[in-house]
Amino acid sequence: MFENLSHLALQQYWWFLVSLLGAILVFLMFVQGGQTLISTLGKTKDEKTILVNALGRKWEFTFTTLVTFGGAFFASFPLFYSTSFGGAYWVWMIILFAFVIQAIAYEFRNRPSNVYGPKTYETFLFINGLVGTIFIGTAVATFFTGSNFSVNDFNQSKWDTSFHGLEAALNVHNLSLGLTVFFLARVLAILYFMNAVDHKEILERSKKQLMINGVPFVIFFLTFTIWLLFRDGFAVNPESKEVYMQSYKYFNNLIEMPVVLIGFLVGVVLVLWGIISSLIKDNTKGIWFAGSGTVVTVLMLLLLAGYNNTSFYPSVSNLQSSLTIENASSSHFTLTAMSYVSLFIPFVLAYIWYAWRAINNRKIDQEEIESDDIHIY
Repeated sequence: MFENLSHLALQQYWWFLVSLLGAILVFLMFVQGGQTLISTLGKTKDEKTILVNALGRKWEFTFTTLVTFGGAFFASFPLFYSTSFGGAYWVWMIILFAFVIQAIAYEFRNRPSNVYGPKTYETFLFINGLVGTIFIGTAVATFFTGSNFSVNDFNQSKWDTSFHGLEAALNVHNLSLGLTVFFLARVLAILYFMNAVDHKEILERSKKQLMINGVPFVIFFLTFTIWLLFRDGFAVNPESKEVYMQSYKYFNNLIEMPVVLIGFLVGVVLVLWGIISSLIKDNTKGIWFAGSGTVVTVLMLLLLAGYNNTSFYPSVSNLQSSLTIENASSSHFTLTAMSYVSLFIPFVLAYIWYAWRAINNRKIDQEEIESDDIHIY
C-alpha cells in the first residue's frame, strides 16, 4: 500500500503525523501551565497537594509525547533533527533540563524525610512550567521566522552564531508565540482543574484566574497570528527547488489550502468557546472544547509551515540551506517502513484515552488525598 505512494506523498503524510504529535504535545502542556499555578490556586498545604496530584496523574503523558515527537522527527526528517538539535543545542538542553527537574519534583516532593521540603520541588515544577512552555513555543516560531544555520552539499550543518539557538528568544515575533503557549497552557490547566478537582475554594480561584490568563493569551495569539499573516514567508520554487522570500506567504497558504483555513478557524472558535462557556456559566467541560480546539489550531499552523511549497525550517543566514519536507526527509524505503508502523497509532491513542478516563474516574477532593489507598505526589 504505502510502497506505491510517491516519495512526496510519504513526506506529506509524515509531516502531517509529526504535526499532529506536536499539536497533541501543546495540548498536554496544560500540565506545565498548571505547575505555574500551584501557589496561585492553592493557599494551603492540602490545596497544593490536590493540585499537584491532579497534574501528577497526567505529567507522564506530556513527557512521553515530547519524546515521541522528537523520535518521529528524527526518523522522518533527520536533517532537521541534526540541524536543530545539533546546532541550537542550548535551547534544547535548557528544555531537557526543565523536564528532568520536573520528573525529580514529582518523584521526591512527598517523600518521607524530604530534607529540602515540598516548596523546593514546587519551585522545580514552576521552572518547568515557565521555561518548558516559553522555550518550546519560541523554538516552534522559528519554523516561520527562520534560524541561523548553513547546510553544505554533504548535508552537514553548522550553526552560524555562537548563541546556538538562544538568539531566537530575542526575536519579538518568536517570543510572542512563546508567551502564547505559556498563557494557553495556564488557561488549559485552569479548565482541567475545573473538570478534575472537587474543591470549592480552588474552583472559585480558578474561575477568576481564567479571565486573568485568558486575556493575555488572546492578545499574544492575535499578535503572533496577525504578524505571521502579513510578513514575508519562505517559499520554494516547485521546479528549481530554490527558496525565496514571498510577500504574505502564510496568508496565501491559508487561501490556497481552504481545508487548513477552515480547520484553523474551527480550532480558534473551539478554544474561545471553551474559555467563554466556562466564564459565563458553571461549565466544567471547557477543557474538552479548548483542548480539541488547541490540537486542531496547532495542527493547522504546522501544516501551514510545511505544505504548499514552503520551507518548514528556513535559514536566515543562508537562504538556500533552508529545509523543506522534500530535502530534509528520510528515504522512500524508510518512510514506507515507518508508515506501516504508524498504522498502530489509532490503537495507541485509544489506549491513552482509556487510561485518561480510568485515571479520572472520579474528581480529586480532600478525602482522596487523605486516603492511604493511592499514591500521593
